[in-house]
Amino acid sequence: MLQTNEKRREALRLPFNPLTGEGAPGKRFRLELDDYELPVQYLPEAMKEDAAIQELMQLRNVKAYVVRRGMHLHKFIDRFRRLRFRHDFYYWAHCNVMIKPKGEGSDVPFCPNMPQRRLIETFEAMRREEKPIRVILLKARQWGGSTATQIYMAWLQLIHRRGMNSLIVGHQKDAAAEVCGMFEKLIDAYPDELLYDPGSKQRHKEKKMLANALTRNIRTIPQRGCKIKVGSAKMPDSARGGDATLVHCTEVAFWEKTEGKSPEQIVRSACSGTLPRPMTMIVYESTANGVGNFFQREYEAAKRGTSIFLPVFVAWWQIETYQLDFASDAERSAFAEWLSANRESEQADSAREEPPRYLWHLWEAGATLEAINWYRTQRRAYADHGDMAAEYPSDDVEAFVHSGARVFDYYKVQQLRKTCRPPRLRGEIAAHADEGPDALRDLRFADDSQGALEVWALPEADSDKRRVANRYLAVVDIGGRSAKADWSVVCVFDRLWMTSGGNPSVVAQWYGHTDMDRLAWKAAQIAAFYNNALLVVESNTLETRDRDRIVEGDQAPFILNQIRDAYPNLYARRQSEEEIRQGAPRKYGFHTNIATKPMVISTLVRCVREGLYTERDVRCTDELLTYERRQNGSYGAIAGHHDDLLMTRAIGLHICYHDMPQPQIVGSNRHRQATQLMLGEAFF
Repeated sequence: MLQTNEKRREALRLPFNPLTGEGAPGKRFRLELDDYELPVQYLPEAMKEDAAIQELMQLRNVKAYVVRRGMHLHKFIDRFRRLRFRHDFYYWAHCNVMIKPKGEGSDVPFCPNMPQRRLIETFEAMRREEKPIRVILLKARQWGGSTATQIYMAWLQLIHRRGMNSLIVGHQKDAAAEVCGMFEKLIDAYPDELLYDPGSKQRHKEKKMLANALTRNIRTIPQRGCKIKVGSAKMPDSARGGDATLVHCTEVAFWEKTEGKSPEQIVRSACSGTLPRPMTMIVYESTANGVGNFFQREYEAAKRGTSIFLPVFVAWWQIETYQLDFASDAERSAFAEWLSANRESEQADSAREEPPRYLWHLWEAGATLEAINWYRTQRRAYADHGDMAAEYPSDDVEAFVHSGARVFDYYKVQQLRKTCRPPRLRGEIAAHADEGPDALRDLRFADDSQGALEVWALPEADSDKRRVANRYLAVVDIGGRSAKADWSVVCVFDRLWMTSGGNPSVVAQWYGHTDMDRLAWKAAQIAAFYNNALLVVESNTLETRDRDRIVEGDQAPFILNQIRDAYPNLYARRQSEEEIRQGAPRKYGFHTNIATKPMVISTLVRCVREGLYTERDVRCTDELLTYERRQNGSYGAIAGHHDDLLMTRAIGLHICYHDMPQPQIVGSNRHRQATQLMLGEAFF
């Protein structure tokens, strides 16, 4: 553990020299010039394409090169520096940008820290691939993400292309003005000659930045033919993008609806003029501010890969300044021993401390012992874990702090993820008809890349000599018709392994939006395809007061009425002795209400904690991590998230373990056949 810790500390101390290029991100090559001010440089690969660089690599001497070319030395230096400025952001920034260091002291050359280099390299990868730069940045406090973004935008404007206008939009005017002030400071100290192309006539008395005569929020750099505009989300008219090529939206999570305009509308207005072309840039950047807001939804979409933006997150422990050294090696060793010995403990000494289990999670995530030591100290400044997580998030899940308490153990969910994998097949169940009794005839799986049915294991057909009773279970969670409604889910469990003390496994899942009549028959077809699985349709009513499970009214009775006469194996609730005596009709479907919901959630908590089922869909594990027990005692997904997959698991596993009889192999050679079946599925 101590050896691993030392390797992690060394990784944080890796050399980085923006002047020589040593340790800089990206592919680089070594250039040796024995008589140059920097005898050894590590230059971006793109510079190799320049003929002068190729010649210098052969000569390895500046004097020999300028003599051969009949060139003055100062012209060589100017051309070489300009070439490197164009290809090497880190070199340009260190030579030309001065920033105020954290704390006190005089301005210093900009030398990006490790998180800043990671962000800049994300920008650079898109630029080099000639893609539009689209990034959404979820920040921890005080590592300079906004600074790095603004300086990178300045590099594009001042070095790469004339006429690139930029727009900076903050949650309030002061925030945007602060970012703009950084740019003004950069321009004031910027060398005049670099604002002109080589050989161009310089106008020495021309100001480097001009204020707009009509509005105070626009600055112009006449030498580059570009504008810098500052806007505020609180003044939507100031945030209109117009012809902006580069847009930086800062602290987006704190934008509020104002003057009838939502954050979505303000962003749309700011970015509307930015075409999806190379050398254009849009960055949404913010610390987290809870869930359910525009920034959180956009970050989640980017994380899922359904957005044009690439998500970037930097955990606090990846920032080299958040380290607290131990007083001695002995103290470090003692802390490591304590942490390892207590890694399963969930008990904290006070509300201002984290349990050892959480600290062990930080270690497993990659934090150094010194970082964990810093966290323990800093945590005492906060009365609640959520407050600390908002400022110093350890991952991009806890960054979006919420008022409720997570229901499922983060670390157990990570264990559950290990069995998740892409489906083997995707398609739909085809049949003789789409609805009615004929919809259950001639069932077969039809491959379709656009289908909503994902299959991890096809059903094992029963034979005349052997069948497995009570093997398959299908659970239906009813969503809505529209794209914005909750998803409808049909989840199929295989209970075969339970015959020998094993666990049920998710083997198929339909996930989509459709009309209720179509969902009814799809569910029946899927259940019938899986050997007439027990089909459970979730039911709820307005009287239950469980409004989180109500979608477009209670559709369960409609679905049950559609299929109950055609499908023979529908789940019905247990009847009381009084109901049986009175001959009351059976009630089909699983009734989710304020009494049964905590019951099934408790079952799911136990199954996740003890590893009592096999999950296949990683999206379900995401839902587990964003499920909370609220302050009023109710359960539900945090704002902006869903629990459709989760509820099929909760209901299904409760029925697996508490309502259905054990699966039983009926027929000869039962032990041998069960072993063969299990081995056949174990390799998948």
